[in-house]
Amino acid sequence: MLSLPSSSSSISGHKYDIFLSFRGEDTRRTFTDHLYDALQRSRIVTFRDEPELEAGEEIAPELFKAIQQSWCSVIVFSKTYAFSSWCLEELAEIVKQKLEKGHKIFPIFYDVDPSDLRKQKYKVGEAFSKHDDTYKEDRHKIQIWRNAFTEVSNIKGWHLNNKHESKFIGAIVKKVSAKLCQTYPIVHDKLVGISSRLEELYSKIDVGEDDVHIIGMGGIGKTTLARVVYDQMSSHFEGKSFLADVREVSNKLGLASLQKQLLTQTLSEGGFNIFDVNEGNAIINHRLSHKKVLVVIDDVDNRKHLEHLVGRRDWFGLGSRIIVTTRDEHLLRSYRVDYVYKPTTLSPNDALRLFKLKAFDSETVLEGVFIELSKHVVRYAGGLPLALEVLGSFLCGRDATQWRSAIERLKRDSNKEIRDRLRISFDGLEEREKNIFLDISCFFNGEEKDFVTKVLDGCEFFPDIGIDVLVKKSLVAVDGDNRLWMHDLLQEMGRKIVWEKSIDEPGKRCRLWDERDIQHVLTKKTATEVIEAMIIDNQRESNKTLNLSVDAFSKLKRLRLLKVLCLSNCDGLKYLSNELLDWKGCPSQAFNRTTWLHFCYNTVTLNNYGREPDPCTS
Repeated sequence: MLSLPSSSSSISGHKYDIFLSFRGEDTRRTFTDHLYDALQRSRIVTFRDEPELEAGEEIAPELFKAIQQSWCSVIVFSKTYAFSSWCLEELAEIVKQKLEKGHKIFPIFYDVDPSDLRKQKYKVGEAFSKHDDTYKEDRHKIQIWRNAFTEVSNIKGWHLNNKHESKFIGAIVKKVSAKLCQTYPIVHDKLVGISSRLEELYSKIDVGEDDVHIIGMGGIGKTTLARVVYDQMSSHFEGKSFLADVREVSNKLGLASLQKQLLTQTLSEGGFNIFDVNEGNAIINHRLSHKKVLVVIDDVDNRKHLEHLVGRRDWFGLGSRIIVTTRDEHLLRSYRVDYVYKPTTLSPNDALRLFKLKAFDSETVLEGVFIELSKHVVRYAGGLPLALEVLGSFLCGRDATQWRSAIERLKRDSNKEIRDRLRISFDGLEEREKNIFLDISCFFNGEEKDFVTKVLDGCEFFPDIGIDVLVKKSLVAVDGDNRLWMHDLLQEMGRKIVWEKSIDEPGKRCRLWDERDIQHVLTKKTATEVIEAMIIDNQRESNKTLNLSVDAFSKLKRLRLLKVLCLSNCDGLKYLSNELLDWKGCPSQAFNRTTWLHFCYNTVTLNNYGREPDPCTS
């Protein structure tokens, strides 16, 4: 029988998952034996007493110790359970552990009525009358037994009630197994704030069910969470495999190498020679179709990964669980996975805890200048575990002066390791989706989705499907007010992609949003035909006129988006020609263009059919 993860027992102090309490002469060779066997098959560590322990009248000390070393007790109340002083002593100790240490109790009512037990009548009443005669000199003991009986019989449990025993036992094992998984301690120091996410995920994984479940995970921190589940639950399976970095490994070594790893890990044997993926499919199906396995397939980015590593549900034995992590939620849904789970960013408190663990190697109380400096970094990371871990590790062991320098540098330039990790999802996008992502990061973060869709539709980016792709890849979110939202670090990455195309001369970048850059380009006349979108913002200097000449716009041959926000006279915009602008939706012919732009926050969509590829995304 497989044991629980070693870290589980050492931290919790529990040697057993379950202490099984029952009346031997009633159910030892029947119901309880079948239940014990089912628990063993589910890799649940169960203590049941042996007949020789019951040789004497007094309960053996080993049983008290076993109860104390168990996480929970399953009590089989049968017709003569209450007649056994041995069983009642067990019951009293179980209740004592419940009240003092939170020991869990799961009662089973086997051919007895729970109400009879609560009221202590009929057979139960007869049993206690017998004990009253036997233990006349020890009324206190009898009262403890009665109280324990009342306490446990009021707990909601399972009532056989003429059900088929096999199905009845299956339901019990499923429930207990699920409860056990939710209680396994988290031993990884970087998994701050993760406990609250596990309960929902474990309920969907549902290790007690006999069918095969495929669970998908997208969003933030998915690989970390999948690793926790794998570590905590693997002891409940006959075989296990964690295939890390599938996207990268597949590109370098091919899918056949991953198929070989899957077989080697789950079967604990080597010697698999797989020459092509179709052969690998057949071997996986043949060797694993009768084996209950836990498989994590991490960082999948195309359907072929799923076809050759997950295949069909009948590739794996009953009770198997397949967990797939990916940046592309749509890939999971198109493969008809049973459930898609999306982890979220950490709360401010959990984010600070995680950062402290990485920066100071402990959760010690911060002192002095590091209190405010840590808060600066946590605000910058925005609850993103990846950023907190990278920045915490980078700052670990450095002094306050170096921290300040690093924070100031972050304001100007994001951390390269974080940026490179985040960019993987961007690099996998189609051309139009890259354009939508860059437009949102430069101009539309926080804008109403329908408005952005209408604008980008005029750019022929097909935003209805494009925005959905970005949402499914967790690059963009839509909030409750139907506004597009992008994490600060993702927005920073997008703007960095644009900026890196021409570090020294903004006139050679495809998108312009910074006020100083636009002032430079339009007044120094350094614009090039690369520019296709910009913001003109003259709000801050309302006492000044932004004087623009026709020459400033003469080179903007690819301009498709112009966002204008003017509180003063943006003189010169009137020189934009009719051939360049499509003024659909202008509210009134009574307003000239400068006056309308003066009063409205508007986006002008420019006709530019037959454009060449965007230099920022190509």
